[in-house]
Amino acid sequence: MRIARMLVGALLGLLVTGAAARADVLDDIKKRGTLIVGVKADYKPFGFREPSGGIIGLEPDLAADVAKKLGVKLELVPVVSANRMEFLNQGKIDLMIATMSDKPDRRKVVQVIEPLYYSDAVNILLKKDAPVKSWADLKGKKLCGTTGAFYNKDVAQQYGPEIASFDGSDKPLLALKNGDCIGYLYDQTFVVGKLTDDDWKGGYHMPLPGIMETPWAIAVKLGETNLQKFMEDIHKEWMKSGRIVELEKKWSVPPTDYAKRTHEKAKSGS
Repeated sequence: MRIARMLVGALLGLLVTGAAARADVLDDIKKRGTLIVGVKADYKPFGFREPSGGIIGLEPDLAADVAKKLGVKLELVPVVSANRMEFLNQGKIDLMIATMSDKPDRRKVVQVIEPLYYSDAVNILLKKDAPVKSWADLKGKKLCGTTGAFYNKDVAQQYGPEIASFDGSDKPLLALKNGDCIGYLYDQTFVVGKLTDDDWKGGYHMPLPGIMETPWAIAVKLGETNLQKFMEDIHKEWMKSGRIVELEKKWSVPPTDYAKRTHEKAKSGS
């Protein structure tokens, strides 16, 4: 019994020592002089490539706000839905601002920052000649989707389409153009942004109402309590100042009730 207690004590000691030796990410950022943020590079206007190759958009602007607050440089790393949490947990990025919907299973993998910064719905970029006037009309039809999107399974079960999933958003869009599907199931904000492009606004549209409204979450690695607290304070500042509302205007994003509502609530102190 005594030996067992000694072994347990030694194991706990090793765990504590390991935790102490493990550097705090917030300290690492400051020592490094650079904040590394995972963002989308294929999701206009939230994160996309400019002609020179740099990543710009609403979420890179938020990342820049964080870097400025820390007094460090900013490095943006492109991520997709399928690898963004993995990149965070592997230490390839310090922070993830990448259109991630807040879901219970994801909270077991990464630390979600609250208050939640944005909200979106699910919709479809449809060919104008597709015989679809309601979600029920999707039964038996083929849609393209993005691997890792939580709603693929829910939409398939509820409305009956066949969904072919691809990494990122470029591949499913190419498949849609090639006629491999009649529409692209994705975030409504992305579809709205895509319909501002000349390549898409001619032969495609978004006739269906958005469904499954879900807030988006910024995340840090589980256990990074210092960076979590730092980001929570910044979130509160964004809500109070109306920063998200400002960025919607800057990037021509249709105003969302969520951004307006959270701003008014924070501004009034309620």
